[in-house]
Amino acid sequence: MNYEERVLRRIPLEVPIIAFVLAIIALLFFTPLTGVFILAGGIFSALSFIWLKKALLRFLSQDRRRAVRSGLALYLLRLVLLLAVFSIIILVFPRMILGFVAGFSSLVLAILAEAAIAVSQMKQWKG
Repeated sequence: MNYEERVLRRIPLEVPIIAFVLAIIALLFFTPLTGVFILAGGIFSALSFIWLKKALLRFLSQDRRRAVRSGLALYLLRLVLLLAVFSIIILVFPRMILGFVAGFSSLVLAILAEAAIAVSQMKQWKG
């Protein structure tokens, strides 16, 4: 297993951990429900990342024309599901959407941390 595959395997594991830390910090300033939504956003983000990664690997192994069609259809389905989750949260818990978004954004923090680790391990900058 090469370095990139290990990173892609670690990211979905790191996202809920980062969301959990953010949820614990949020407990100091906000309600426990906000912490729950932050954690839920992180878990949903990790699951979404896993789904996207598996879908891309499956579609890249098919023939090109069929892969583009089915990949586009599945990506649009994923987008509709993401919009549905956000819409339901906005309709049912309008004040909690920022907590969910904060947890959902923990994916960005995990990717940033992995990039920083990769850059720190580089022996020489490419110039």
